[in-house]
Amino acid sequence: MITIIRPQSDEYAVFYAGYVGRVPEGADLFALYAEQPGTLNMLVGSMTDEEAATPHKTGEWSVKQILGHINDTERVFAYRALRIGRGDTTPLAGFDQDQYVAGTDFNARSLQGLLDEFSALRTANLLCFRVLTEAEVDRRGVASENPVSVRALLYVLAGHVMHHIESMKVDYNR
Repeated sequence: MITIIRPQSDEYAVFYAGYVGRVPEGADLFALYAEQPGTLNMLVGSMTDEEAATPHKTGEWSVKQILGHINDTERVFAYRALRIGRGDTTPLAGFDQDQYVAGTDFNARSLQGLLDEFSALRTANLLCFRVLTEAEVDRRGVASENPVSVRALLYVLAGHVMHHIESMKVDYNR
């Protein structure tokens, strides 16, 4: 298993800098991946389904919608990393996170089901990404009309979840 170093700023769009920057310098990225499902469970797992379906303020996403969004993003970015890592140079389309959340009713799902889904996605991604070679991690492609490396996508996956954990701690006093 290789150590995945922090991506350089030319490996991702400026929009993703906040996610990449959330990953601590020198962090074991795969250990962080493995910890995040448990962190989410500890943070919101004790909420009732009703509490998790109620946004902290009007116009914001509920905890269930945030978790659904995290799951969707995990799938999309892992797919991008897989395709680029395998040498696919086809430009990859962007996705509208608001449209994805509006396109389904995450609030009708169980909180535990959404948490379990994230855990399963992460387990699958760990199995896939831990065995990447340095050459695969270094590969670059285009997603959302911007150049991106596999390394950057892996950092974005971890940083994106960190962003939502931080937000939920503040918004839900957790």
